[in-house]
Order: sequence, then C-alpha cells, then structure tokens
Amino acid sequence: MRSTMMDVPLTIASIMRYGTSVFGDREVVTWTGDGTRRRTYAEAGRRAAQLANALRGLGVDADQRVGTFMWNNAEHLEAYLAVPSMGAVLHTLNIRLAAAEVGYIATHADDYAVIVDASLVSKFAEILPQAPTVKHVIVTGGPLGETPGTDQLTGVSVHSYEDLLVAEPDSFDWPELDENSAAAMCYTSGTTGNPKGIVYSHRSAYLHSMGACLGNAFGLSERDRVLPVVPMFHANAWGLAYASLLSGAALVMPDKDLSPATLVRLIADEKVTLAGGVPTIWAAVLTYMRAEGGDLSSLRVVLCGGSAVPHALQYNFDQELGVRILQAWGMTETSPLASVANPPPGLSEEEEWSYRDSQGRLFCTVEGRLSGDGGALLPSDGEAVGEIEVRGPWITGSYYKDDDPSKFHDGWLRTGDVGTMDEHGFIRLSDRAKDVIKSGGEWISSMELENILMAHPDVAEAAVFGVPDDKWGERPLAAIVLRSGADVAADKLRGFLAEQIPRWQLPERWCFVAEVPKTSVGKFSKRQMREAYQRGDYEIIEVR
Repeated sequence: MRSTMMDVPLTIASIMRYGTSVFGDREVVTWTGDGTRRRTYAEAGRRAAQLANALRGLGVDADQRVGTFMWNNAEHLEAYLAVPSMGAVLHTLNIRLAAAEVGYIATHADDYAVIVDASLVSKFAEILPQAPTVKHVIVTGGPLGETPGTDQLTGVSVHSYEDLLVAEPDSFDWPELDENSAAAMCYTSGTTGNPKGIVYSHRSAYLHSMGACLGNAFGLSERDRVLPVVPMFHANAWGLAYASLLSGAALVMPDKDLSPATLVRLIADEKVTLAGGVPTIWAAVLTYMRAEGGDLSSLRVVLCGGSAVPHALQYNFDQELGVRILQAWGMTETSPLASVANPPPGLSEEEEWSYRDSQGRLFCTVEGRLSGDGGALLPSDGEAVGEIEVRGPWITGSYYKDDDPSKFHDGWLRTGDVGTMDEHGFIRLSDRAKDVIKSGGEWISSMELENILMAHPDVAEAAVFGVPDDKWGERPLAAIVLRSGADVAADKLRGFLAEQIPRWQLPERWCFVAEVPKTSVGKFSKRQMREAYQRGDYEIIEVR
C-alpha cells in the first residue's frame, strides 16, 4: 500500500522559494566596516535569480561546481541560494588555508567558476596557477578597476559580480531537481593527509535545516535575528543560513570583521538573539566585555562548537553576562549538527551543568554507538569509553572521489572522537582519537586537563598534548597562554590541577606561549604544537 501524500522533492530551491516569499520582508544585514547595508529576503531572492541567469550565461548548465572565496555577507547568501537551486553544486572554499591546499581542493572538486570577494582577489591570484579547472572568476565587493590584484588573475575570464547581475532578469526557471542530487560541497580541514570532500544532497541540507529549527536544537523562528560568526565555508555555517531562511529569522553578517568590538556592536545595534561561533571567538568577546562593557541583553543563546567548550567559558558567560552558551557537537561529515547539549527537564542547576558540559544528546534521527578495540561494540552505559560512530540522513556515507574504508564501520561513520555515551544518547568526549595521551598503558584526556586549566583565573588558553617519554612512553605537556597582566608559575598551575585530577595525570612539562596556534576554523592545532616541540621552539619548564 502506498501513501496518498504528494511526492515533493526536498530541495534548496524550495527553501529559497518559501523564505524569500513568505518571509520576504525579513532582512540580511551586512557589516561594512563603518555601518551596515540591508537587503530583504525578497531582494536576495531576485538577485539569486539574476546570479543564476548570469552563471548560465557563463556555461554553468549542469552540475558544475561553483566555488566561493568569500566572507559572510549578503552576496554569499545569494550564492547559497542560486547555485544549488539551478542544479549546480556550491563549493565553499576555505579562505584561511594555504594557496597550495586551496588549489588542490579546487582542482579535486573540479571547480569551474569561483566567486571571489574583492578583498581576497590578491590571495586568490596566488591560488589560480594551482587550480587549472577554474575558467571564470567573478569579483564581488567592489569595481574591477579599483580592486587590487585583478591584473594577476591570468588565464581565466574575470567578471564583475554586480555587472553580471544588472544585465540579467530577476526571475529564473528553477529546474525540478532530484532531492538526492548534490547541492553543496565542503572539504575537511586535512589535519592528516589531503583534505577530503563531503557532498551534501538537497535532501540532507533540507532535513538538517528543519532539524536546526526544532526546540531541541536552536528553536529558530521569525522572532530571531541570527549572527553567524562561524564562516560560511565551515560546514555551510553550521546550517544557520538555510535554517534562517526556512524559519524567517533575519541574518546579521559580520563580513570580514570578527573583532570582539564589532561583534558586540552588531549584537547590541541589531538586537541579535542567536549567535554562533567557535570557543575562541566567545573567549575574546568575554575579555572585551570585561574591559569595555557592552549590551548583550538581546541574546537568548550563543551556539558554540568546533571544539570542546570550556566549562569556565560557559560559567563566566552565565554569571557575568547573563548569556547562555549552548554547546553542540558535529563535524563536516555530519552537516555538522549531530548532538546538542540541552539538559533534560526537571534538574537542579548543579545537575544541569553536568549535561551542559557534555557534547549533548544525539539529535533528531542521528543514531550513535561506541566502538572499541577491533571494532567490538561497547555498551551505551555512560561508563564504557570508545570511538563514537554515527549514522543518519545528514551523515556522509563516503568521501568524494576518495575511497577511505578506514573511516567507516559497517555503514557507520567513525568520527575519530573518543568518549562515552549513555542510554539517553548523551555524549561526553574525552578526546580526539589522535590526541588521547597514552601514558604507561593508561589514557589521559587532554580535553579534561585543558578545561580545568582554563578555569584558572590567570589562564586565557591552555593546550595539552602528548610528548615522548622514556619511562612512560608518552606524557602530557601543558602550553599556557596567560591573561594580560597575569603572572603565575607552572608549579602553582600544577597544584591547581592536583586538586581535581589524579596525581599520575599531572603534566611534568610546561611552557608559556604568546598564543595557541589555531586551525583554519579556529580549533587548537595540536599538530603544529607537536611540530614546534620537536623543533625545540618551546622553553620547557619541568615541575614534579
């Protein structure tokens, strides 16, 4: 027996049609450096149609890849709408990677055209010689004649974004697409080996957007004003752009300026209700608020992910700013939403913190399990420790042009994250598999040590990683960034740790650094730190 329901494809085009009509008066606001510019969703929809017409004229007539090398702004949103809806594939390129790496990614994806922000043209010119598949570069954000670096864009056709749009009609015959066809691509950060491509379908993006709007996730509605600080090249801005269109929430885009002063000003002036970014962003905002003050009263929640959120950061936002941080967990391969740390109802404040400090409950149709040595499945009892494996309608089942069976186990994605899972689906990570420190046959969680250290009032950042040890095989080294004006010795920090963890886990090796190196998406780069240690870049202090 078949249902009587209509078979309507779940596509980006349907999100666009709905958001730009029903919520056509909602707006996308873009920071300009000295103010804002505004565009309604209806206007964004018409410009998306003009962009689709222009791309068609440049030969984008099937599933060619159209890259973006852009900041978070209104034009990027237009590309988000136009490219997938016309049947092509949106490929958001990471602007913070080295030229050789971006060139490899663009070539591997077979990018045909790339939309480049005027402020990034010189940087993209360095990439072009290593991206031979690119035939068209479309410059947005300024006139071609006034954009530095355009003369270096050789071997391709160079176009002005605005000139292309103004010559086209503001309607487009959007095709009926297979919901399982490719809509967008993102590449992993490539911490080991070459980056790997993830291809999102229209269906997966649609379902993920609906999931983000649910109350057990972010509870988005037309009453919200959303500030995506997370870059639009980082797992499609965590799905916030499409979810905002679907729910009618306005978008406030910071463009290239992610300084705490600008973020605080945007939140206050635009009455932002929900913002999303990695922990380092919000740590900088907290420091700024302590020094300069500001009005964050409009915020109902700050989404935080990309790496584990320190307890001290959440607690200080609560106590000092009256703003709740909501931790979420996922990765490029999971679109990225996989779990959200909303506590169950009926708990005391102390009990709630236990759940808020976790990576959250597996979210809406995402299934999870624990895998141990040799792939043996472990119980979800909150005690057994293993690698988290997940599957679901917005979880990747493979990589683009890259057969990597080691990343999959009987149809489940191996996340590379190690931790526990309880019977209610709450995940508590102890580390990335590659960052767990194995000392004398016992495991030490670098994340746990970092969280405790960053709760010390004099510590701004702490990164812990394993280094070789003749006796124990491996021991933790703690790299500390002190707060401005602070002066605390390594032995005092070791004593602070000793109050909360077993003695055998205490680091004997310490160093003080000006900053912790970050990956292109703001995570601590343990790889760079290991390399720096091996080169002898750190002045090691031994405390026993």
